[in-house]
Amino acid sequence: MDEVDDGGSPFMSTTTILHLPEEILHHIFSKLSIRQMISSRSISKFFLHILSSPSFIALRPSLPLLALRHPRYHRYHSSPPDTTVVIAFDPCLDQWLRFPLTFLPFPYSSPITSTPSLLCIWADTDLTKQTKTLVLCNPLTRSYRLLPPLGSAWSRHGTVLAGPSGYVIVLSELAALLYSKNPVGREQWLKFSLNLPSKPRSPILIGDNTVYAICDIGSHWRSQWKLFFCRVSDLSRPLGWDRLERTQWENVLKRPRLIRGSGDDRILMIGGLRSAFAVDAPSSTVLILRLDLSSLEWDEAGRMPLEMYESFGLGAIGGCNKMKVFGGDGMVWFAGKKATGKMAMWKEEKGEVVGKGNGGVWRWVENISGYGDGICRGFTFNASLTAIP
Repeated sequence: MDEVDDGGSPFMSTTTILHLPEEILHHIFSKLSIRQMISSRSISKFFLHILSSPSFIALRPSLPLLALRHPRYHRYHSSPPDTTVVIAFDPCLDQWLRFPLTFLPFPYSSPITSTPSLLCIWADTDLTKQTKTLVLCNPLTRSYRLLPPLGSAWSRHGTVLAGPSGYVIVLSELAALLYSKNPVGREQWLKFSLNLPSKPRSPILIGDNTVYAICDIGSHWRSQWKLFFCRVSDLSRPLGWDRLERTQWENVLKRPRLIRGSGDDRILMIGGLRSAFAVDAPSSTVLILRLDLSSLEWDEAGRMPLEMYESFGLGAIGGCNKMKVFGGDGMVWFAGKKATGKMAMWKEEKGEVVGKGNGGVWRWVENISGYGDGICRGFTFNASLTAIP
């Protein structure tokens, strides 16, 4: 392969692959993984042409990955994190991948979420003015697009949600920003008041039009979590948020979090299972509950095995909050300081029916590099060659 040359060398007249019909070439190259395709495109102009043709790219499915956010850097750490790459895990092949970000012309960039097929990144575009800009990019095609700049406070305190159709929402404690294009094509941020009883916790976007979040409506002494939802088109309404009243999980979970289930009709709620109803009762394990949005029925989807839970330390979610929970599309990852160099993973079993959960599949994911003694955080990313910023 290293000697392939399509510039008129004798190799052109002796090789057979260059004379194969296009449909056969597509069939041959379809056996390559996305990572192998990206590497093969640099072999020659011929390979670049075949592997970049729209008719071939359209046949390639997206690659579901877990992308890790850059580790938080503190001055007592030995070295700052490498912000020039994104580390991702392929749960199907149990492989770690690295996507370079050197094509971005910014001194610092931090991936935070996906659209789902484009990375959404906070970038420092003007260090003197402390200006932050959200960037949508495709690390496979090395293309990107800048959104209108925002103040640095939004990057420190806001949660970013990115929709498949290209809009972006930034949620803070009191307000929401919605990025969209007006009828004349001008890009802008629209600001709306949230009108929620407390700061939205772990907001998620279901489908392309509804935001779900948890809010604490309890007292200073005892938390009481409620599930709220709002359509994106109703963000401008003063009473756009509604409360989901069917919350059988009240007083069961400590510090719950939301994650998208498999499909657009399921929500996973993860938290520490209270060992008693006392306010300061420790957690006995991690419980995963599942909500069917079509029937509004809850069921228990899984419980973390005791030996796995003990690896994170007792009461990790409820007490010390040293466990991070993240994921999406029916997959949940758990990372903590006591589980150094590895993460726990839970995955919904294919075809599992709500109300008849069988616990899903639990396993360890190891060989994490680039995080030192920090705690991993991440988000799902469907790598695709067809996604355009």
